[in-house]
Parts: sequence; structure tokens; C-alpha cells
Amino acid sequence: MLSIGQLSARTGVKVPTIRFYEQKGLMPVPDRTAGNQRRYCQSALNRLAFIRHARDLGLPLKDVAALISLEGATGPALERAHDIARNQKSRLRARISKLQALECELGRIATACDGQHDHVCAVLHAFGDHTICEGEHHV
Repeated sequence: MLSIGQLSARTGVKVPTIRFYEQKGLMPVPDRTAGNQRRYCQSALNRLAFIRHARDLGLPLKDVAALISLEGATGPALERAHDIARNQKSRLRARISKLQALECELGRIATACDGQHDHVCAVLHAFGDHTICEGEHHV
């Protein structure tokens, strides 16, 4: 059995985050000692590692919860896991596209000034005036 601190150390998930996941129902309610300290078993460690990895892949909590609900499922029910993975890939591609547009705009801004500092700097002006940007680039 692991304490919450040991669980945190083994998974890299901060203690308040573990408690948050418990409150959201993503983690099972842990056993408690006579002193009311949480104690976690191997399956809780595995679950937290699963959550951590899913979050590292950018999945929102609702998708993590959906994947957890599929534990032990078989057959067509598992198509939901495939849908979640495909949707996350699509969201990631959209984000990458936005980040690439942002990169282009920042490159344009960074070279907008002639380097002479005897006038209003075009870089500072560009940061202050969104209307001179070449396109949408908020992430």
C-alpha cells in the first residue's frame, strides 16, 4: 500500500491533483488508515499512471473519464476509445496549424523593424496593434 506522497512520487502527479481526480471520480476512493491517511493499492497506481499518460497526450478530463469507463469492455463498445483517439488527433492537428500560423506571424513581426532605434519600433507597434497582423493566430 502506498501513501498519497508515494503515489505522487511514483507517477509525477502532484498531491492536490490526485485529490482532484478523486473528487472527479477518476480515481477510486482510497482505503484509509486508523489515522485517516489515504492508502493506495497497485491498481490505483496503474489508474493514476493511465490518467497521467492520457493527460500528457492532451486528452480533456471528459475523454479520460470515458476511457476509464471502458475498462473491461469488449467488442463494439471499444469503438469509443478509437473515436476519442481520432478526435484528439484532429484537435492536435488544428492546434499545430494555429501554432504554425503564430510562428509565421512572430517571424514577420521580429523582422519588421529595420534595427534603427531613432523612431517608433515596428516590433513594439506590431505587438500593440492586432489589426496589422496578416491573419488570425490566437491559440
